[in-house]
Amino acid sequence: MDYAKTASLVIKYVGGKSNIKSVAHCATRLRFQLKDNELRDEEAISDLEGVKGVFLTQSQFQIIFGSGTVNLVCAEVQKQLGNMEEGPEDKEAREEKGNPIQRFIKMLSDIFVPIIPAIVAGGLLMGLNNLLTSPLFNGQAVIELFPQWQGLATAVNTFANAPFTFLPVLIGFSATKKFGGNPFLGAAMGMIMVHPDLLNAYQIGIADPPMWNIFGFQIAAIGYQGTVLPVLAVSWILANIEKRLRRITPSWLDNLTTPLLSILVTSFLTFIFVGPVLREAGNLLAAGITWLYNTLGPVGGALFGFAYAPITMTGMHHSFIAIETQLLADSAHTGGSFIFSTASMNNVAQGAAVLAVLLMTKNDKIKSICSASGISALLGITEPAMFGVTLKLKYPFYAAMTGSAVGSAYLAGTRTLAQALGAAGLPGFISMKPDHYLNFAIGILLSMGVSFILTIVFWKRFGLEKPEGKKAVKAETAVKAEVNRAEGIETAEDVESAGGAEHTGDAETTTILYSPMKGEILPVDQSMDEVFASRALGDGIALNPEDGMVHAPCDGTISLLFPTKHAVGITSDTGVEVLIHIGINTVQLDGAGFEAYVAQGDKVKRGDKLILADLKLIKEKGLNPQTMMILPEGGGLKTEVYPLAGADAGTRAMAVRR
Repeated sequence: MDYAKTASLVIKYVGGKSNIKSVAHCATRLRFQLKDNELRDEEAISDLEGVKGVFLTQSQFQIIFGSGTVNLVCAEVQKQLGNMEEGPEDKEAREEKGNPIQRFIKMLSDIFVPIIPAIVAGGLLMGLNNLLTSPLFNGQAVIELFPQWQGLATAVNTFANAPFTFLPVLIGFSATKKFGGNPFLGAAMGMIMVHPDLLNAYQIGIADPPMWNIFGFQIAAIGYQGTVLPVLAVSWILANIEKRLRRITPSWLDNLTTPLLSILVTSFLTFIFVGPVLREAGNLLAAGITWLYNTLGPVGGALFGFAYAPITMTGMHHSFIAIETQLLADSAHTGGSFIFSTASMNNVAQGAAVLAVLLMTKNDKIKSICSASGISALLGITEPAMFGVTLKLKYPFYAAMTGSAVGSAYLAGTRTLAQALGAAGLPGFISMKPDHYLNFAIGILLSMGVSFILTIVFWKRFGLEKPEGKKAVKAETAVKAEVNRAEGIETAEDVESAGGAEHTGDAETTTILYSPMKGEILPVDQSMDEVFASRALGDGIALNPEDGMVHAPCDGTISLLFPTKHAVGITSDTGVEVLIHIGINTVQLDGAGFEAYVAQGDKVKRGDKLILADLKLIKEKGLNPQTMMILPEGGGLKTEVYPLAGADAGTRAMAVRR
């Protein structure tokens, strides 16, 4: 691989030197901050030797090369640019400026993503309650056929309602933390908003609220169960009051007066002004969207379904979480959430389009991406499918949008609404009412069928398997080399730079890799990082760590130690290349919070300490500590992952055969 030539072409295709503000790299990706992202040519970049994918996240354009290769390409790029490099000031400025819409979406995502497991748990329990209480058997429910199960249904219903009843507590904690305040004060404020002495929000219009007479002011004591917007605003107010008080309060008085005044002032503002106004705004927003959807019927469903994939590309779908939560919390009036139903249609349509590509293509590299990303999309995660397959080929993306529109139109026409959050896709049945299962299944079949058939039609009509000109030459002569050799080239270079030799092993060799950290082992396709999840960088595991000590997963040689110490590569004694990447986007920390116990070229034994990561610091910086252990070689390896919730460092994590 000619790194100078590749770097020159990369610079050309991202818009030239004048379009580049800064460039940096992590263990696997070249990261550009461009002045105008519209000037980049993703198709041309994707065709360059060694490029495994491209990705635009917020304002940063990333080119995936893989470990080892990315170092050499970045060095050459910086050389040709005059050693331009993104410094901490650039990062801070980028994060502070950015696009206002993207910042708002990221804010909502950061607040709601941590509490989604609690909401999903409540939603799944609600689905179980629906199974017990819905008249599924000749007009009778399970609890009518088996009265002894009545107590179970009542208990499950209580468990299911709790996350929604006390939703302000969850949001208060998460939002106040995001806004820079004490999250426990946020939780306390949420508790105040759902205190049992207040009139329950679901009783508004049915019962008269108690009134507080404070110096002649009459304040209605109404709760905020199931609301979203009031809690977000209250959390922001609370965090800002607390931060300002801490700046002016003497340290010896701070712990006494700051929490007291923060809660007192915020509480009065909540019940006098902020709460009533935003409760009504939230109700109007949910009612307005629901009215629009219900009024336009199938047409509205089709339009929303058609637009859902492009919305997902921009990340704006995260902003739906607040609206969807409001719809579900008030399902007695709204009927449920059409957003979840539409998301399910979009996800299965993307999955079907990828499976159609898998059926039609003869390109081994595309097949390997399709097999993983297609199933992932059907189960609810579409980013690998979209960014790895459908968007690159364009027409399968259009086919998926059309399939999503058809399925969503049918669901809108039959008023098939979700009753809970869950995995949007094939597992979405559990979030629907049992009497809606049939319509939901028909919607899925329509979405998948239209998407699958249209992809095949487009494939044959536009000759998607026949790249033009030079692309055809490369596709025919280099694709096998890329699959069987390109990743091996960078791996060999890593080994060579460590002063070692490449080990190939024989076809029957099995290498057992052990968990490098204590925590939860997951297949890598469940990673929170879309690129790792797509397996574009190789198969492996994602690990949610419980502590920050990283141990050697096997006997071998340290082939790569990234300068920021957030990633380390090992060549096992059997010749398997292993990359351990600690955290997501932790390259931004520039080495802060990481301590290495090894150096490149060191021999290690399984269980030896490699790196100590400060997980608390990583989280405080707003980054995800999820760690990936992947196999950059890719081709020729067969893997078996052993998922486990409570793994210790040294627990068997995966088997690698070649």
